[in-house]
Amino acid sequence: MEKSRMRRMVLKTEGFEIELERESFGTEMVMPELPQIMVGRAEALHPGLAAAPPPAPILAAQKGEEPPLAARSRFITSPMVGTFYQAPSPEDPPFVRVGDLVEEETVVCIIEAMKVMNEVKAGMRGTVAEVLMQSGDPVEFGTKIIRIET
Repeated sequence: MEKSRMRRMVLKTEGFEIELERESFGTEMVMPELPQIMVGRAEALHPGLAAAPPPAPILAAQKGEEPPLAARSRFITSPMVGTFYQAPSPEDPPFVRVGDLVEEETVVCIIEAMKVMNEVKAGMRGTVAEVLMQSGDPVEFGTKIIRIET
C-alpha cells in the first residue's frame, strides 16, 4: 500500500468483507506561525479576520512550561482486527514494558489475525507510558493499544 500510495482498500464478496487502511505515522501537518507583520496585513486585507491564538502546547512551550500530558501522548493503534499479544509466547517476557524507550522500528506487540502472527512496530520514538490491552484481548482496526509519551 505504501509503494502505491494507496491509503484505503475495501474488498467485499458474498459472505466476506475485508477493509485495509494504512495509518501514517509522523505526517501531521503543522502550519507555521505567520510573522506579526503578515498577520496585520491579512487583517487589513480581510477585515474581521482575527488571528487565532496558538494551541495550548505551543503557548506552554513559549512560556517555558511543561505541555499537558495529552499533548505529549501519542497512541500506537492496532493496524488490523485480531487478538493482541504482548509477548511472543506465554513463557517469554513482553516486548515492551512501561518505562521502556522505543524507536520507530521497535516491535511492541503481536496481533494474531487468521492464524498469522503480525508484528506491530512502534512507528515513533518515545517512552512507553501505558499498555492499554492485555494478552488475549480482541482488537479492532484503530484500537488504542499502547500510549507513548514523546
